[in-house]
Amino acid sequence: MLDRKSILRIGTSLAVLVAGQCPALAQSHSDPMLRDGPPGWDANHDGIFTCDEWKAFMERLFVSADKGHKGFLTPQEFESIKKADPSLAEAEFGYFDENRDGKISRKEFVEKPSVFILRFDKNGDCKVTPEELKAATAKPVDPRDRPRR
Repeated sequence: MLDRKSILRIGTSLAVLVAGQCPALAQSHSDPMLRDGPPGWDANHDGIFTCDEWKAFMERLFVSADKGHKGFLTPQEFESIKKADPSLAEAEFGYFDENRDGKISRKEFVEKPSVFILRFDKNGDCKVTPEELKAATAKPVDPRDRPRR
């Protein structure tokens, strides 16, 4: 039987591994934002993710979740959105409810920038290209791996 201290040590070790502190484990995992593959909102399937595609995607989600066409989402309706799309599974109601009135308006929801685009759009053109994704997820070169002269 493990004592409390042993359980704490095992838990800490697992947390370190999960956080990517172990180089072998870190190398086997890609960027967490791409864990489930690229987002599904690339409307024309060209591999380029744009702000316009994001807004159109968010508009469709809003319309599908806004029961009664009230023009806002309740916390319960927001939960259905989280279940409908993996990219929003971890989203928080308060992130979208900017004015803190207990509901999310269409504008608050649709106009919220994509965290994916904010993360990967390095040149600020409101597009994430395959090249930007590749550059962002490339394994950093370890100085010890460089050839010596």
